[in-house]
Amino acid sequence: MSLVLLAARRLGGLALRRGGRRLAVAAGLLLLGHLATPGIALALRRLTDEALAGHGGAATVAAAVAAALLLAELMLGHFAHLSYFEVGEEVESRLHRELAEVSNGVPGLAHADRPRFADTVTLVRNELGRVRAALEALLQFLGLAVQAVLTTVLLGSVSPWLALLPLAAVAPVWLGRRAQELSEAAREATAERTRFGHHLLGLATTARSVTELRLLGGGPELIRQYTATWQAASGALTRAEAKAAGLRALGQLCFAAAYGGAVLLVVARAATGASGVGDVVLVIALAVQVAVQVSSAVGQFGVVQGAGRTAERLEQLRRWSRAEHGEPAAAADPVPGRQAGAAPARLRQGIRLENVGFRYPGSDRPALSGVDLLIPAGATVALVGENGAGKSTLVKLLCGLYRPTEGRILVDGTDLRDLTPAAWSAKVAPLFQDFARLELLLRESVGVGAVDTVDEDAPVRVALAAAGAESVLASVPDGLAGLLGRGYGDGAELSGGQWQLLGLARCLIRRDPLLLVLDEPAAALDAAAEHALFNRFDRTAGAAAREHGAVVLFTSHRFSTVRQAELIVVLEHGSVRECGGHAELMAQDGPYRELYELQARAYS
Repeated sequence: MSLVLLAARRLGGLALRRGGRRLAVAAGLLLLGHLATPGIALALRRLTDEALAGHGGAATVAAAVAAALLLAELMLGHFAHLSYFEVGEEVESRLHRELAEVSNGVPGLAHADRPRFADTVTLVRNELGRVRAALEALLQFLGLAVQAVLTTVLLGSVSPWLALLPLAAVAPVWLGRRAQELSEAAREATAERTRFGHHLLGLATTARSVTELRLLGGGPELIRQYTATWQAASGALTRAEAKAAGLRALGQLCFAAAYGGAVLLVVARAATGASGVGDVVLVIALAVQVAVQVSSAVGQFGVVQGAGRTAERLEQLRRWSRAEHGEPAAAADPVPGRQAGAAPARLRQGIRLENVGFRYPGSDRPALSGVDLLIPAGATVALVGENGAGKSTLVKLLCGLYRPTEGRILVDGTDLRDLTPAAWSAKVAPLFQDFARLELLLRESVGVGAVDTVDEDAPVRVALAAAGAESVLASVPDGLAGLLGRGYGDGAELSGGQWQLLGLARCLIRRDPLLLVLDEPAAALDAAAEHALFNRFDRTAGAAAREHGAVVLFTSHRFSTVRQAELIVVLEHGSVRECGGHAELMAQDGPYRELYELQARAYS
């Protein structure tokens, strides 16, 4: 029952805020339709009694009333549907937005790395399509409750024993609840396989993966795994639904026995003259209505309960997100002239890492440990190390996407935890190796880097020019207003290099950044293309360093690029192995010199 109350509070509250007047109209029409149902039984009793008494006129009036009530019962529900359907769509849209906010509105990524979080997101996403049905079920459930009260009163007027008939609904309702719990447990148990099935389906239908799979001949194996995954998931769900159907049938059987007893009771009373034939018709009609009420209530109860479960899961996602990235505490000694929680306008000291360690959720070994490092304001820093050394993890910690599990990161002496996530994110300009391909309008795909100016053309054009992406602009029909990609329309198809230039433009459009990040964005480029990319980036980065003390941080496997950095940090097994300039590190017989000479020999 707690889930039903939760669904009533969440769905009802949202529906009232999104369309209170339309919801009131829908509820009123449904209530009138439900009240018409027992009215039909009363009209039929009157019709029977008047017809047996030979009162043709009165019988005709009773028949007309019954017909009118039947018409109202059928039509009022239809008109109510027109009112609550739009409200249900708005509520569903709002809940989808909440899911997106919970999943992506938090700057950190730690919560998203948890399998349980991902499974819960999958369950909520799959269930939100039933929100409109749940809102209808909630309104129907309330109407059925009022109808049941009136039906009980009418049955009690014939015999007090008959007033007990609605109590027979306890068994099917309780068994229906157990059936719903079985179904929910099965959905939770298969959530991971369902998510994996969606992933396989995406691989089998997405152009970027299909190209490689087709050449490698991996398509049939992918389809085999997809089929096996869905068969396992659907098999578990089918078995659970079969057990649930058995429980519901048992509940209906219990009520059918009570229904038969009620009919026998009133027939026996009629045989002794204690009740009239009209009472028999009334009880039979009401008993049929009670049967329909019970059947409908069990079904609607399950739908509303499912909506309550969805609301509960959505709230759980919200709690997990808050736990990972709550509002920062106010700094004990805020910097004079700067509001607590705000990022500095200019870096004066730099960024210091003190004994920083990090362990990914569910991992049994640290990705970083004991990292002590000072990145001076205005410095250009290169991170070097083999794959798995911790470079990308360190970058994400500096960007605020994760929080250290040990130690702390200080920005001009202020713990990064004491800065609001939004304040620090606004000061970070990133370009990652797996940069996003935003299939939006060209203006939006670049302008999202500075959301408050996303509809302005001038900043986008400046960023495109800084990224050397004028050719991309020229190749897109309708220019800045042109659609990119074919995923959602007939947009311009771009090459990987062109998408990367847009990613660079999205990075360079950021205003007054304090941390500019290039995390192996040129891994797929040749040496000349990488050199051009870094030159474009360096112009903006240099200006940001001079004006705001901004730090430039990049990772690369090409030492011709790395050697240009003022500070080179060599990571090994999650720890800092060496740190210094190119000449200083080459003078040492360490891993940097070894890696540099190894690559140099490859080019000789």
